[in-house]
Amino acid sequence: MALHTDRQYEEELQQLRAKILEMGGLVEKQIDDAIIALTERNSDQAHEVIERDHVVNYFDVAVNEACTRLLALHQPAASDLRLIMTGLKISTDLERIGDIAQNICERALELNQEPPFKHAVDLPRMADWARSMLRDSLDAFVREDTELALHVCQRDDFIDDLTAQIFHEMFAYMAQDPQSVSRATAFLFLAKYLERIADHATNIAEMVIYMVKGKSIRHISPPPATI
Repeated sequence: MALHTDRQYEEELQQLRAKILEMGGLVEKQIDDAIIALTERNSDQAHEVIERDHVVNYFDVAVNEACTRLLALHQPAASDLRLIMTGLKISTDLERIGDIAQNICERALELNQEPPFKHAVDLPRMADWARSMLRDSLDAFVREDTELALHVCQRDDFIDDLTAQIFHEMFAYMAQDPQSVSRATAFLFLAKYLERIADHATNIAEMVIYMVKGKSIRHISPPPATI
């Protein structure tokens, strides 16, 4: 983006970007640690993730305040206005992903009170895909890379397919082994949480395309091959 003659205005725009990126980095760590807590049955790490959620909320408030200040004092237009609107939307999606990390840890703590689930569940692969979508959506924001953002959107269907597969497997396990119902139900929730992370990553990617191109691809299914 072109630099502005108003140095304070330009600094505030750069600070907004920095806040969003710092929040994104924290949320990525929350998800990474939540998945480790789940797969390694690490209750201490689960508690740490839950306790850090208030920091994610702090960043959400800080980004919203920065956006409100820019709108009130500078009346931005064109690309600057799209950046601010994107910042508001991204912070909301990141805050919700932070909530999901907390939810994953709460389920992990519940599962840690029961014997390990012996059935193979493809949650690790689903987690890898969801995390990569989040990482790429934030990278697309940093680089203003609409091709990468579009690629994130196009990967969402794969996550949906994995969710359907896991649901099918869990219902089959519950039918075969009634003693597995509580643990299988927990895995159903976990699969849904990961699907929601992918949905929020897709939202971020769609806003990046809007920010750069001034064009909304929301509610277009499937996403166009090019923009």
